Amino acid sequence: MNRQGKMIANMLVATGMLASSIGYASANEVKAQEVSTTPAHKVLRLNLIDQPGQLDPAMAEDEAMFSVMHTMFDGLVRLGPDGKVQPSIAQKIDVSDDMKTYTFHLRDAKWSNGDPVTAHDFEYAWKRSLDPKTDSTYSYLLYPIKNAEQANTGEGKLEEVGVKAIDAKTLRVELEQPTPFFTELTAAPIFYPVNKKLDEKNPGWYREAATHVGNGPFKLISADKEKITVVKNDLYWDKAAVKLDKVEFTVIQDENTQLYMFDHDESDWAGAPFGFLPIEALPALEYEEILQTRPIAGVYWYRFNTEQAPFTNAKIRKAFAYAINRQAIDDALENGVQMPATGALPPTMTLKKEGYLKDNDQETAKKLLAEGMKELGITKLPPITLSFNISENHRLVAETIQKQWKQTLGVDVTLNEREWKVYLEEMHNGDYQIGRMGWISDFNYDPVSFLELFKDKDGFNNNTGWENNKYQELLNQSATEKDPEKRKQLLAQAEAILMEEMPVAPVYYFTDHWVQNEKLKNVVIDSIGVVDYKWASKE
Repeated sequence: MNRQGKMIANMLVATGMLASSIGYASANEVKAQEVSTTPAHKVLRLNLIDQPGQLDPAMAEDEAMFSVMHTMFDGLVRLGPDGKVQPSIAQKIDVSDDMKTYTFHLRDAKWSNGDPVTAHDFEYAWKRSLDPKTDSTYSYLLYPIKNAEQANTGEGKLEEVGVKAIDAKTLRVELEQPTPFFTELTAAPIFYPVNKKLDEKNPGWYREAATHVGNGPFKLISADKEKITVVKNDLYWDKAAVKLDKVEFTVIQDENTQLYMFDHDESDWAGAPFGFLPIEALPALEYEEILQTRPIAGVYWYRFNTEQAPFTNAKIRKAFAYAINRQAIDDALENGVQMPATGALPPTMTLKKEGYLKDNDQETAKKLLAEGMKELGITKLPPITLSFNISENHRLVAETIQKQWKQTLGVDVTLNEREWKVYLEEMHNGDYQIGRMGWISDFNYDPVSFLELFKDKDGFNNNTGWENNKYQELLNQSATEKDPEKRKQLLAQAEAILMEEMPVAPVYYFTDHWVQNEKLKNVVIDSIGVVDYKWASKE
């Protein structure tokens, strides 16, 4: 999903959902529960920039709430301390030869109320998320499952969805087509189970701390619009791995206050994914060597309209991409923490770690421009327009690159700033030459989430008009390739074609910024910035 689109959606949810989110314990109950003699090194203190929404995995809608869900729930698999996906509630996974049927064998596990976690709970939860009445934003992540999309859009029946509890410990899933990253996908909160017996009896179980039930490393004991508190779940199947006794999420809606609390040892974390650090503080935090910066699965880039001259020519597209001084853009943004992008895929997914281009390669850019113009039979470029949606950040980037292209390529570029809806319409209609856009993957693990954007010229999120038969063939082959290494090679070839043809010019990788208690160890962060504190400890 487009990053700006996500942010807008999340803002709407945050403002529209709160009144019906969590009813929670009474003030006296909360006070009683909060009185604790828990040692300080066993308590993790975190801040949320927004008031919490519904504490239901089907309704989690951003990285912050995904992280909160990780404390209370556990899925079939989980991202481990080594960064790799490991079995969790599923202790064994069988995959059919055609890679379209997955059979998950569940371990003995319990809900926080003592009920056994069963395959029926997973089947029920997935179909519950797909039910149009639930209106789950991330239900589309279930679409690889047979008939899931049809059920979610109301064109099919939930009972026809390809997920079935064979017995209490066996879950069988049928896919529409081979999806090599499906196992990893099940780590997302939308795939978490829900206690079927409880939800059928009390559909509003998630609204009250007293009735909330999870199956994760921690359990909810209190929550209101100002604070969420979870404590170690003694019924969790892997409780020996959990080192913390309590995690507190306090709502602090001012980013400066969050940083102040961190500086005064009133919290253990400030910044992503639970909020933002003040932009003006980033250089100082970096200078103090306490700023944590991590690329996430997202890229800020410029798309070329390959159906409009002169960007019908790949060498001219590459010339414009090579002429960008990405480090200077970082300086213009005055935060000193952006990561120059040398490929169209984020570092968390790229198959060529060293990148595909050298930043600010002026010599190569001039050479490619001359060759491209010769191939087109022109001696002068037509007027060039660079489009972007209204934003101070986007304008700074555009103005910086405008000067760079003038200096290196001798090109006069007109800036075209548009309101967001108008801008999107122009992009989708091909009414542009070069346009700003960005992309953040909705799941963590697979480069196909980026590569498929450019598979078909008519794809809704392509907008470049670019299409390549060999590229399509490689992606099609990767979808059915059973050998992981061979599939990786196919995707690497596709990525190389994308960067050779350059329908998009990468500018910088999206990064998360935060500060954390130096005593806090073993925090797991995935490639889209979601945090897991299951294994965390404070020394």
